[in-house]
Amino acid sequence: MGVEIERKFLVNGNAWKTAQPIHLRQGYLNTDKSRTVRVRIAGPNAFLTIKGTATNLSRPEFEYLIPVEDAEALLVLCSDSIIEKRRYTLPIGDVIWEIDEFCGANEGLVVAEVELKSATQQFNFPDWLGVEVSDDSRYYNSSLALTPFSSWCENAG
Repeated sequence: MGVEIERKFLVNGNAWKTAQPIHLRQGYLNTDKSRTVRVRIAGPNAFLTIKGTATNLSRPEFEYLIPVEDAEALLVLCSDSIIEKRRYTLPIGDVIWEIDEFCGANEGLVVAEVELKSATQQFNFPDWLGVEVSDDSRYYNSSLALTPFSSWCENAG
């Protein structure tokens, strides 16, 4: 069984924009709180991913490479929950940071994620890291697909 151990942070400034981004398009076939089923096209590759409930920063994760044509057809089934973003990948020390710059209804949101080997793994905090949002379910991509960041801003004022 695969396990994902991840921490998530908001991002400040643009100092992290040092790598060439890859365009991601993803949708959710299921967004139940106890499990999500995601289809993603990332550049020339496509994946089907199933994730379980998060506990202490970790959750079961199963990811499978699928044909891009299948992913395109599955994304049609997700038409109400598509997310688009640019992903920048930055190795810093012993970890790899993935910084997602969201597009569309989530424009303006930039989130950095780091996958760890254990929940207690130590790592360096880059200067551009902001507030940690690992435990805030609003920042889960599956939540952003249903309640985009732009709707938060509209409701805040």
